Amino acid sequence: MLAAERGAAANTIAAYGRDLKSAREEIGDLLAADSAALARLAEAWRDLAPSSLARKASALRQFYGFLADEGLRADDPSAALPRPRTRRPLPRLLGHNEIAALFACAEEQAAAGTASGAGARLLALLELLYGSGLRASELVSLPLSAVPRDAPLLMITGKGGQQRMVPVSARAGAALSRWLALRSQGRPRGGRWVFPSPSGGHLTRVRLFQLLRDLALRAGLDPEKVSPHVLRHAFATHLLEGGADLRVLQTLLGHADIATTQIYTHVDAARLVALVNARHPLGEARHNPLPENAPAVDLGSGQP
Repeated sequence: MLAAERGAAANTIAAYGRDLKSAREEIGDLLAADSAALARLAEAWRDLAPSSLARKASALRQFYGFLADEGLRADDPSAALPRPRTRRPLPRLLGHNEIAALFACAEEQAAAGTASGAGARLLALLELLYGSGLRASELVSLPLSAVPRDAPLLMITGKGGQQRMVPVSARAGAALSRWLALRSQGRPRGGRWVFPSPSGGHLTRVRLFQLLRDLALRAGLDPEKVSPHVLRHAFATHLLEGGADLRVLQTLLGHADIATTQIYTHVDAARLVALVNARHPLGEARHNPLPENAPAVDLGSGQP
């Protein structure tokens, strides 16, 4: 049902499967479980983060909704499942200087050049993560057919099989072209992928994560701060700072619901508050209070 009717991605289906298996290990046969059995899951899952608990409960609610729709159960006991209150956390971000350090290191490695073209590949990956805001899974599984020869756009297949067009900047296009030229010389296995792996498939998300952590270390940054998703967050936040429209950002990121995109307005608001605190005269006054005998100021007139 998840695949055929909702178009859920393979990773989503696998995650739901793990959640159902975890619940079965705690309470036994899910088909026969009653409300009391489901209520016990709150205790079994008490040490989980609210977001993890919410995801597991959501998987079970959808499971029991499916059973009811198919006539496999006359009741739906999922009301007994825990309902944790979750807050969407603000995304981790990289500043402009940190992004510049990453690119400087990647460009240096690409300029050095190797027979395998590893430096050129890494630079192309970095450009597409930060320059186009791709998800890690979208990037590593990018097929050659998604890269048109004469248009600065990529055809991306995102979550749920939804397709969108993503613009590619001039510098990202140059990095990608350089990598594709080196890639064709190497005649790699897995020839249908832009970023093939030696095994014949495409580069894995785990390997992409490792490459970025290694790059961060060489660039003098904390590797814990750098990941594919952090670069996607940086793409969105820096575009919004530059005046991008929220609806345009939603399209570029491939968000089905604009509420998901709105998290970046909170990030920008936090930046503005920090700016006011750092630059506004009243913000500075808190650090440099007036002497006790200083004349009072009428804020309306500006006169003592």
